Amino acid sequence: MSRKKKDKLRVAMIGQKLVPSREGGVEIVVWELAKHLRDMGYEVDCYNRSGYGRSAKSYDRIPGKKGVYKDGIRILTIPTPRNNKLNAIVYSFLATLRALFGGYDVIHYHAEGPCLMLWLPKLLRIRVVATIHGLDWQRAKWGNFASKMLRLGEKIAATYADEVIVLSKNMQEYFWHEYGRDTYYIPNGIDPLPKAPAPGDTLTYYPQIRTGEYILTLSRIVPEKGIHYVIEAFRQLDTDKQLVIAGGPSNAEEYMQQIRDLAAQDDRIIMSGFADAPRVQELMSNAWVYVIPSDVEGMSISLLEAMSCGNCCIVSDIMENLEVVEDKAVRFRRGRPEDLKEKLEHLLRHPEAVEKYRSEASDFICSKYNWKKMTEEIAELYK
Repeated sequence: MSRKKKDKLRVAMIGQKLVPSREGGVEIVVWELAKHLRDMGYEVDCYNRSGYGRSAKSYDRIPGKKGVYKDGIRILTIPTPRNNKLNAIVYSFLATLRALFGGYDVIHYHAEGPCLMLWLPKLLRIRVVATIHGLDWQRAKWGNFASKMLRLGEKIAATYADEVIVLSKNMQEYFWHEYGRDTYYIPNGIDPLPKAPAPGDTLTYYPQIRTGEYILTLSRIVPEKGIHYVIEAFRQLDTDKQLVIAGGPSNAEEYMQQIRDLAAQDDRIIMSGFADAPRVQELMSNAWVYVIPSDVEGMSISLLEAMSCGNCCIVSDIMENLEVVEDKAVRFRRGRPEDLKEKLEHLLRHPEAVEKYRSEASDFICSKYNWKKMTEEIAELYK
């Protein structure tokens, strides 16, 4: 293979629901990686799943080429059933079949479910890289069948992938102990999130939210994200601050309804719904503190964004969070709303502590993680 060929590989991304979008952390990571690879001269195709919205009218088309183009990156949409149990399996199978005939040098799988079909390109000696964004089979929203399939996808990645990337050292240890598999620890990156100060006493996009007077949590509203812990802790606080819960249900409607019912019992709690990029920027820029109460995480993009925007953050003490924040955030015991309540009360009594965490967060997180470094390390694995 010539030097020129090595420097300009053709790469397929399989695993995301919809890019570009904020459907979840996987989608943000895939799009950032694709853009940075494009800037390095790579040709990148992203395989989206159907049924997740976004009109192709705003995208470019090239005569004679299938799919659409956004910012120089080709997007191909794979027909995918809405059945939660079959979605990832059917998508992975059809996307892989399509990619086998795409002339790719590398197929990069993202998340455990799509890795179910990773062995197919290996039969044809196509280089395969897998990024395990989290141990998805542990997530409470999946039933027994789905959890088994996700665990199988994990095992296939560990067995057949040329390279396996993980986002935390904790997960690196897991793959070694579980499968005897060496993995590469390449964490996500972050670009500083520009501040968007509200022009008045309330937010522009959310006039019911008071500037600087709210606790924010932003994520998919699914059981493992621990939103119920925040609500339970907040309802015990004697404060006129608001609690803002931003995000959508992501195939967990029963849990979403549970959260709606809990929120309805306290008029200080606001459910702001799914937030696009400008709304995320405004919410992050004007919060009093940011809380990530998860039971399970891979590596939280929203936590990186919150810190890059200069927020005082409170995180559950799972290793995936603690690796990120070190001593630059407040921690509470996972699954213990009474401990979260105590931490919030302490910050209410000590505003100087909030300011200290704010002053250190952005420089710390932006010097520790960046997309360019992540892309360069992944590009070396492609070669």
